[in-house]
Amino acid sequence: MRHAHAHPALLTDPLSSAERTPEAPPRPTRGGIWAPVLVSAALAGVIGAGAAYFVMPHAAPTSKLEVRPTNDVLVAVKDLSRLEVTEIRVEKVVDLTDKQSRLFGYVETQDSMLLVASGSAVIGVDLEKMKATYDDERRVAHLDLPEPETLSVSLDPDATYVYRRDTGMLAKRNEQLESSARKEAHAAIERAANDPDVKTRAKAQAERQLTALLKQAGAKDVEIRWH
Repeated sequence: MRHAHAHPALLTDPLSSAERTPEAPPRPTRGGIWAPVLVSAALAGVIGAGAAYFVMPHAAPTSKLEVRPTNDVLVAVKDLSRLEVTEIRVEKVVDLTDKQSRLFGYVETQDSMLLVASGSAVIGVDLEKMKATYDDERRVAHLDLPEPETLSVSLDPDATYVYRRDTGMLAKRNEQLESSARKEAHAAIERAANDPDVKTRAKAQAERQLTALLKQAGAKDVEIRWH
């Protein structure tokens, strides 16, 4: 029996390999190509921001006091005849507390302040109260002087400051507390100026200065009495 043999041409693709349309590459999924790039950029941005956060120093807060110009008013002028002979400097820590009662007396609270104060006092003689005579023949000057007194007391604004201020939770802030603390510091300086040793030193210094001044003016001797 005769078997039919298929022609070789019938077993091949109708189109030759040269005539076939080349297969298109598979279509990338959504974001497939750009995803690595976007992720890298995002990571670079995060790392860069973190580096900037840690490397760049934080700017310190600043403040500036502004003093607006106002008119200066001269209210009085007074001539003084005072001999300044001694100056003392005093430092004082003022611990002041305003004790308060709240809730019908059931709660005790306070507003407290610690003021560090520094100031000075000038001790001298008021020459307007002085009585003076002069003996031409003997060339002796007689002076009756008042007791030395405190001529001025002042706080140093650069060295006086509030070191601590504590206001209780239920306490009302006392706006006059600092003023009261400064008055106490002022009184402490006055007490130091009235110390007997300071007054004795002031007398001796006044006698030296007045004696030297009158002898330069022609007096042979100077007699001083205190009253």
